Amino acid sequence: MEASYSYEDYKETADWLLAHANKQPKVAIICGSGLGGLADLLEDKIAFPYQNIPRFPTSTVAGHAGQLVFGKLQGQECVCMQGRFHFYEGYNLQTVTYPVRVFSLMGVKSLIVTNAAGGLNGNYNVGDIMVIKDHINLPGFCGQNPLIGHNDDSFGVRFPCMSDAYDRDLRTLALQTAKEQNCGSFLQEGVYCVVAGPTYETIAECKVLQKFGADAVGMSTVPEVVVARHCGLRVLGLSLITNKVVTEYDSNNKANHEEVLAVTKLRAQDLQRIVRHLVTKI
Repeated sequence: MEASYSYEDYKETADWLLAHANKQPKVAIICGSGLGGLADLLEDKIAFPYQNIPRFPTSTVAGHAGQLVFGKLQGQECVCMQGRFHFYEGYNLQTVTYPVRVFSLMGVKSLIVTNAAGGLNGNYNVGDIMVIKDHINLPGFCGQNPLIGHNDDSFGVRFPCMSDAYDRDLRTLALQTAKEQNCGSFLQEGVYCVVAGPTYETIAECKVLQKFGADAVGMSTVPEVVVARHCGLRVLGLSLITNKVVTEYDSNNKANHEEVLAVTKLRAQDLQRIVRHLVTKI
């Protein structure tokens, strides 16, 4: 399933976007399920549907609008992905992460990734926002890593370090900003685990992930973070806990995407407020 994108392919897309948007963003934001409203906060914005961008994939999941939006957030030039790409949609990981290398070539220095996630930590509540301090790349354990294949030294080294995947200073800023915005009561900091999807986890799988030390689980984010770090971007990750995973066999609760989108709608404004004020400090 290896995709054969060359440096020139990424550069073609980056140059096209820079020419048509006539903006040079320093911060990129990837919006998770139902969180595309972040892009609506941009001022002086211009949007490009994914299908109109050379070589760009398209998003097929409900809650993902499928367009790239440029504009200013609190005076900071940003580019915002309203909808991301997932392994479970049938894309290989090189395609899932294609936009990240494009952002790097456009001059982006910091990447903010958001997602909707299931809460594994028993102390988490639905509606909590988790600042990601580390991740577990479960598909990577099985040989699915976006950096597999030829390494392009133009982007980064063959063996990139991931012990500092989530920038410590950005995490500190996020925690500080959340408290300033009166969001401290539902703020967490923890470990995010990615699974391939599209099935939600079984009870036994949830128990395994808890033993691994994961606080939240989802089907995205980690591939983009891996490629971002390979490119030298600073990364901040935010997970909105939209459901608590089922860990008891006599439970009648069932995870579903409609519930995810509903909870996201309730808490989206808080997350948007945190990101909006955080961007001014980056």
